Amino acid sequence: MAEQNDVYNEFSKNKHVSNMLKYYEKNYKKLIFIPIIILVLSLCFLGYKYASTGDFVDKGISLKGGTTVTIPSGDVNTAELKSYLSSVFPNSDISVRTLANLGEITAVEVSASDITSGEMLTILKARFGDLEYSVEEMGSSLGGSFFRETIIAIIFAFLFMAGVVFFFFREPVPSLAIVLSALSNMVVTLAVISMLGVKLSTAGVAAFLMLIGYSVDTNILLSTKVLKRDRGLIIERIISGMKTGFLMTLTTFTAVLIAYIFSQSESLSQIMLILMIGLLMDVLNTWIQNAGILRMYLEKKGKK
Repeated sequence: MAEQNDVYNEFSKNKHVSNMLKYYEKNYKKLIFIPIIILVLSLCFLGYKYASTGDFVDKGISLKGGTTVTIPSGDVNTAELKSYLSSVFPNSDISVRTLANLGEITAVEVSASDITSGEMLTILKARFGDLEYSVEEMGSSLGGSFFRETIIAIIFAFLFMAGVVFFFFREPVPSLAIVLSALSNMVVTLAVISMLGVKLSTAGVAAFLMLIGYSVDTNILLSTKVLKRDRGLIIERIISGMKTGFLMTLTTFTAVLIAYIFSQSESLSQIMLILMIGLLMDVLNTWIQNAGILRMYLEKKGKK
């Protein structure tokens, strides 16, 4: 016990942090249930969402299809236009964004679901006149096909990630713990954005792919610290990994938060929102769930 207290004092001069580490060391088995309960609740919510709507999450125009019309004018109040179109088409998902060239707004792109190009052009011509509009339509079947392909891409990315982890560690329990942690990040983040009513776009799918990479990164950091090093107590190696991992997460989260606050792009904002949620869940899944599983695994093998 004295040796463990020396470890806490060495890694943290702050009394409150030291007490938190002592609490964590004493109750790590109980704490594992926190991320597990969150995962189960997330699965229940996604199951209810799918049973109610036929989808796990609300899909944006880029994933479910719709009409996109480009207005060749930079002198458009996008907020006012979006509000007007939403009042005209209350059951449609409306997106209005500006297009810029070298910092100068050159056009405005209007996207809407469940509206034909003819209906959209009629409204826009009545408001802005007979301009040279550019029209692009994506059918619901094509949007659905694209969504299925993106899901397949995520599944393959996840499977290849799991294969690399198994090849690197060659031990089933630690490898499965990493895969479980990454899967938990994905599922819980998906449940949270679904609760928030975020309409997932292709940009959001890219964010989930990025999240897989980050989740594996922090988990491999932890597993390498604990499994590949023989010096020191298990808790000492875990705390050593925590210091590096928390610093990584804090710096990444700060950068993502700043990008989210100042972003003028809906796609970029969605990417940053998904990454922020995923980073927060990664703290629980890596340093409570995975760390606890690794410690129980090593203790069962007779290591301290």
